[in-house]
Amino acid sequence: MTIPRLNAVGFCAHYSQQGDWAFAYALKLAQARSLQLNVFHFLSDPYDPDDDTEARYTRRELTRLAADKERELRLYYDELAGEYLEVGFRLCFDDSWRELHRCLAGREFQLLVLAKPENGTLFAGRSIEGFAADFVCPVILVGPDGPEQYKLNNQASLIVDRLAIEPQPWETLGQGAGAPSFPTTQPGVS
Repeated sequence: MTIPRLNAVGFCAHYSQQGDWAFAYALKLAQARSLQLNVFHFLSDPYDPDDDTEARYTRRELTRLAADKERELRLYYDELAGEYLEVGFRLCFDDSWRELHRCLAGREFQLLVLAKPENGTLFAGRSIEGFAADFVCPVILVGPDGPEQYKLNNQASLIVDRLAIEPQPWETLGQGAGAPSFPTTQPGVS
């Protein structure tokens, strides 16, 4: 496998304590490696399988809602980013799986950070672990029980030495749709 050159970190917004932990980690990684940090937000929440925002509103209402959500996104994460200026924001209208693949192909990120708010969390209509395990680039899940609880997909585990994860246990996710995570705790290297 070719190890990707990291130019940008992607983070999917989630307004929760775990979301703040995941953002803090993504920011720490971006700062440590002088990377661009791109924050993605979706009109239909990928963490909520019942979110039917796009079906409930007219195109005009969606445009107004998008402007409000983008303003909320920028205000919230600008404050958390502090003085770090290499932060971009993108409000996505398309299906989260397809949009993230498009952004990856466009080199808007080479590594994706997601909050895991609780066990059993869904993302893009499936288990968050299954999504992360099957996604085509390195993915790191943060949480749900603490800011230094990391689960890495196989691609991320291959480059853990470049991920600003302190020398501590982290877990590798299993492969396959909805596969359980393997209890293969390994020490990370910063």
